[in-house]
Amino acid sequence: MARQLTSSSVTVQGNATEKVANNGDGEYRRARLTAIVTGFLGALLAIATPLLPVQQDTAQLNWPQNGTLASVDAPLIGYVATDLTITVPCAAAKGLDGHNSVLLSTVPKQAPNAVDRGMLIQRTGGDLVVIVRNVPVVTAPISEVTGPNCQRLEVTAHSDKVTGKFVGLTQGPKDAQPGQPRAGERGGYDFRPQIVGVFTDLSGPAPEGLKLSATIDTRYSSSPTFIKFIAMILGVLLTAVSLVALHTLDAADGRRHKRFLPEGWWKPRPLDALVGAVLVWWHFVGANTSDDGYILTMARVSEHSGYMANYYRWFGTPESPFGWYYDLLTIWAHISTSSVWMRLPTLVMGLLCWAVISREVIPRLGHAARTNLVVPWTAAAMFLAFWLPFNNGLRPEPIIALGILLTWCSVERTIATNRLLPAAAACIIGALTLFSGPTGIASIGALLVAIGPLRTIVAKRAKRFGYAALLAPILAAGLVTLIVIFRDQTLIGEIQANALKSAVGPSLNWFDEHVRYERLFLPTTDGAISRRFPVLALITALGVAVAMTLRKNKIPGTASGPSRRIIGITLISFIAIMFTPTKWTHHFGVFAGLAGSLGALAAVAVTAAAMRSPRNRTLYAAIVLFVLSLSFSSVNGWWYVSNFGVPWSNSFPQWHFGISTVFFGLSVLALLIAAWIHFTGRDHPGSTPVPPVLARIAESPLAVGTWIVVIWSVFSLTAGMVNQYPAWSVGRSNLDALRGHGCGLANDVLVEEDPNAGMLQPIDAPIGQALAADTNILFDPNGIPSDVSADEENNPQGSDSFVERDKGGNTPGSQEGTEGGTTVVAGVNGSRARLPFDLKPETTPVMGSYQIGSQRSARLQSAWYRLPPKDATKPLIVLSAAGRFDPYELQVQFAGEDGKVKGAISFADLGPAPAWRNVRMSRDAIPTDATRIRLLVADEDLAPQHWIAVTPPRVPSLRSLQEVVGSEPVFLDWLVGLAFPCQRPFDHKNGVIEIPKWRILPDRFGAEANSPVMDYLGGGPLGITELLLKATPVPTYLKNDWFRDWGALQKFTPYYKNATEAQLQLGTAVHSGLWTPGPLRKSR
Repeated sequence: MARQLTSSSVTVQGNATEKVANNGDGEYRRARLTAIVTGFLGALLAIATPLLPVQQDTAQLNWPQNGTLASVDAPLIGYVATDLTITVPCAAAKGLDGHNSVLLSTVPKQAPNAVDRGMLIQRTGGDLVVIVRNVPVVTAPISEVTGPNCQRLEVTAHSDKVTGKFVGLTQGPKDAQPGQPRAGERGGYDFRPQIVGVFTDLSGPAPEGLKLSATIDTRYSSSPTFIKFIAMILGVLLTAVSLVALHTLDAADGRRHKRFLPEGWWKPRPLDALVGAVLVWWHFVGANTSDDGYILTMARVSEHSGYMANYYRWFGTPESPFGWYYDLLTIWAHISTSSVWMRLPTLVMGLLCWAVISREVIPRLGHAARTNLVVPWTAAAMFLAFWLPFNNGLRPEPIIALGILLTWCSVERTIATNRLLPAAAACIIGALTLFSGPTGIASIGALLVAIGPLRTIVAKRAKRFGYAALLAPILAAGLVTLIVIFRDQTLIGEIQANALKSAVGPSLNWFDEHVRYERLFLPTTDGAISRRFPVLALITALGVAVAMTLRKNKIPGTASGPSRRIIGITLISFIAIMFTPTKWTHHFGVFAGLAGSLGALAAVAVTAAAMRSPRNRTLYAAIVLFVLSLSFSSVNGWWYVSNFGVPWSNSFPQWHFGISTVFFGLSVLALLIAAWIHFTGRDHPGSTPVPPVLARIAESPLAVGTWIVVIWSVFSLTAGMVNQYPAWSVGRSNLDALRGHGCGLANDVLVEEDPNAGMLQPIDAPIGQALAADTNILFDPNGIPSDVSADEENNPQGSDSFVERDKGGNTPGSQEGTEGGTTVVAGVNGSRARLPFDLKPETTPVMGSYQIGSQRSARLQSAWYRLPPKDATKPLIVLSAAGRFDPYELQVQFAGEDGKVKGAISFADLGPAPAWRNVRMSRDAIPTDATRIRLLVADEDLAPQHWIAVTPPRVPSLRSLQEVVGSEPVFLDWLVGLAFPCQRPFDHKNGVIEIPKWRILPDRFGAEANSPVMDYLGGGPLGITELLLKATPVPTYLKNDWFRDWGALQKFTPYYKNATEAQLQLGTAVHSGLWTPGPLRKSR
């Protein structure tokens, strides 16, 4: 058998006498000097990198443009300008009247919350008022402004205050300070207005002296200067030279270079094939993570913007210091943005993780781990149990899990060989892991647990070479990551960005860690079976390993050093993630590698050789069964589209009995057996003969239980794909990508571009009367409440528990335009109700049963509508409805040419109530010989909140979302980004965002839960689009899965339709790493 490399059995004896030829002393003296000089210089240059100057791209917004009074769009990603200066000649106010009231504003006056967030210079009554964020800064009578004494209005906005002054005017006798200049000032906090452009109600040539100048905050649009670039290159090269010198000093022990990988590492084994097959199959059919769309969109947009901005929150500040891993995804996305391609590095990292566990970790744990067949199977199951639910997406947990393992292996090699180059490598890997994401903090455990042995090695070798020669290269190795992090950013910029993120939130304290575990035990996707079990299994394995180590000083048959360090890393990692600012369960993905390693250790701890008591092994089996019972007391839920078709995705799994109940019963049975063993005196090896198969299972309950969950997860997603076919599923979409169809949901979401075009025509009644032509009892054209906003979901999964909602904005995730309201002009049947989905009132009648006061039953039967011939492009019958009603209360009757009723079918209602929505039925549900249909509506529930409103039926013509939206700029909600890889997210450059034409939302549950992340308070794009654009919902349907809420499509229309894109004055400037243009502004 090939010899394995462990800390306690190494081919090189750590106490061997160092044999160095005298003629080599000169070489080591040169290496020593080189290590000291290059190591400290490399470290110094790494530390200097954040302070060295960068070249900043500057941008200035000046208005008017082209000498005319024309509105321009310039939505700032940071919301506010660094400074704003406005000069308005008083004569410009002469063109204002009741209709054209805005002289100049930074937000459209029609937008919700325009006054609360922006600046408007407008005529209000008889005054010209400068309003900034709902506060009048300065006011003057319009008669004085247009009089001979008024010269100009001057307005300035800086981070400390906003000022306004009418030059030439003084306050009148009724004002607060008669005779004083008409001026005002507001301060006390950052009062700068939000800017999404410059808008005016005036037209014509721009008057002389009118000027707006805004300095756009582009502090993060920077690149390294030549001196910084040279310093970074030198820093990396000097660090590399110092490591070569350290290797030379390592070789002074006179021993030959040792094998880096264990002998025979490349030979595949059956378990490798199984693990690889599971990972590859999961790559295609498995669930993704919640943040994949978030990360993919950031990576795609960063190429245009020049830096990795947090696209969905925090005012466009950069992801640094945690952005280097996302930069790799940007490069990867150049080839394709399909899910299969983008997640390929994750698959490779999974395979590497297993290779490290099976080839490096398990052999180092000792003889028992290498020879017991249960050990690798337990390790594989534990590894897969974590990897499948947590690490199949674009989040950084996979690379962190791999980095932790590689850091530990490097440290173990240092201890095993008494050489320090692997320790330097551990510092580099550990630092890169640390800055892969906030949860990378778990990597510090791999270094902390080895401080004692490392200190001993350094002290021993320092007797010959001194501490400086040994520590300088390690210091440089640990700091070289600063060059990666600050390559194009500055120290003060990163400090300000991270301070803003902490202030805006979410930013929970370490003592709020209980929130993570509370979420783990909720019956939601965060606490689903696949997520709950691996964490509980890891805690169980950790408890067994710690207990056995404390009782017997080490687990029998294992190498004590590596075993204790694995336990220590796991414990430290649990403590370390307490300090992450958010508390999501997906952070547990960093434990994937450690789980496999600790699972192997726990498997050794419960073998008959280590745990000799049958009673204790039975108790251990009872614990594992209880963990299974606790885990299956949840839903089999997965994120967003991964949930499509999955069995028990919204309920506890059961088959005759609840599966959790079965496992609980088995757990109780195991406890009874343990009690029987104890009280009958059979608690010693061999006292109770059992079949070999049962004995093997009794020695590996954790492996058996974990493989059950792994198989359950793979079965669930595979079944989801099969259940959905031919409709869309994650698995079908990924397999389609291999055939060149890589646009995800965009090919299967069908769009009804013009609902008016598909409206059915009545056979024997006028359009305006047909809806109530047959029977009408208490239905009325205006029987609709003015507000039909959708009810909020209760406790939406993955909700914004850590995010403050914007109370003043639109309902997060609401289908804007479906909340109701009234119109001035009555529609075709006299209704003044505002219709949804761009339905035209002049051709669309509407009837509703809403009543005020005494409630009575209402009934409606429409005239017959002509049903067109069946067509593959028109698979649905749809009508727009509002209210709260049961499916049987809204039906369609169908008949042939003779008018004889042949049956009735209810519409499928996806909600949300009571808002306007499109209820639908498949044409396949109606006989092919049916040529006409009519509506039957009954409101017999007398509750005031129970009412129904309907429009005529229609048979819509549908085109795919890919055909309709194409490559136009889109606001992709962060949950949907990976599902729509062919849609182009709107870009941002020089501090200004591109104006999107569409918005794609997830299902209502996800939209309502996660929209607050992107809102005004969080500094996200919703805080921009709701000020600049009006959103109109567009009817959509999921092909072959007509009754599923896949999400929503909205079309954006600018409030100022004639506004053009602003032309910016661009430039460059050089600033040091300590320069700042001022503070970043929060939304409040």
